[in-house]
Amino acid sequence: SAVSDRRRPPAGKLEVFSSYPQRWASSLPMNTVVLFVPQQEAWVVERMGRFHRILEPGLNFLIPLLDRIRYVQSLKEIVINVPEQSAVSLDNVTLQIDGVLYLRILDPFKASYGVEDPEYAVTQLAQTTMRSELGKLTLDKVFRERECLNSNIVHSINQASDEWGIRCLRYEIKDIHVPPRVKESMQMQVEAERKKRATVLESEGTREAAINVAEGRKQAQILASEGQKSEQINMASGEAQAILAKAEAKAKAISMLSDALTEQNGDAAASLSVAEQYVSAFSNLAKKSNTILLPSDAGNISGMVTQAMTIYGALAKSSPKVRRTR
Repeated sequence: SAVSDRRRPPAGKLEVFSSYPQRWASSLPMNTVVLFVPQQEAWVVERMGRFHRILEPGLNFLIPLLDRIRYVQSLKEIVINVPEQSAVSLDNVTLQIDGVLYLRILDPFKASYGVEDPEYAVTQLAQTTMRSELGKLTLDKVFRERECLNSNIVHSINQASDEWGIRCLRYEIKDIHVPPRVKESMQMQVEAERKKRATVLESEGTREAAINVAEGRKQAQILASEGQKSEQINMASGEAQAILAKAEAKAKAISMLSDALTEQNGDAAASLSVAEQYVSAFSNLAKKSNTILLPSDAGNISGMVTQAMTIYGALAKSSPKVRRTR
């Protein structure tokens, strides 16, 4: 026997509901005493015009003439296309919107006796709820908050359809059509936003580049100054060490000269050293300058040596004598 996914409407309402998807079969199963109910279907049985019981999937037995299969409900998930309709957003923009509704019958008794046509009732409820929810949002939020909009529609439908034994699983908006002029303005707005973001990104890139160049110059100057500082420190340290080395060498030379002068024939050695220095200085005369000053007896070497030794002797007598320890 033929099986109907939904219950068959009264004959007078067949034309009223013809614009919506129908799931009615040509006829209901006949009472053949022994019946086999398919899986995921519920057959509502009336006895003498009054609800008797719901047949479960599998083998079932009915009493002829007294029992009648009045409704056949499908327990599978049902997909319903919600027709396109117009709605006005919060900022007074007229939209054409349609959707898809997913529902399931949880209570075959309520679905059969709670409402005349559950599918038509849920479709109408989905349309009115969708218009109501769209009226709370502006056009921009409609596109951004589709998930929230779908969730609110499902919640509103479930609150009303609980008495019908139907559970709305989810609702999905398929298409949103806006007027051509609004669409053009939206495209212009998107292009302006893209140009704005491009300009901002370009300026940020220029700023970052300038900052990087400035940081590089700063680091270069810091490194150069640190290099100069290290160079000056090294030069000063080298000069100090050179001066110290010269002073130590001179001190040792003076000490050695002093020791030599105290020895026997020290004066003769000093006279020889003075004579050698005089000859060396006399040989360098007029090499660095054209103007020179000479004593009247420049050729008297012995007199110059005697004069130098006299000065040394006078200085030696005037300075205190220090006892040397060996």
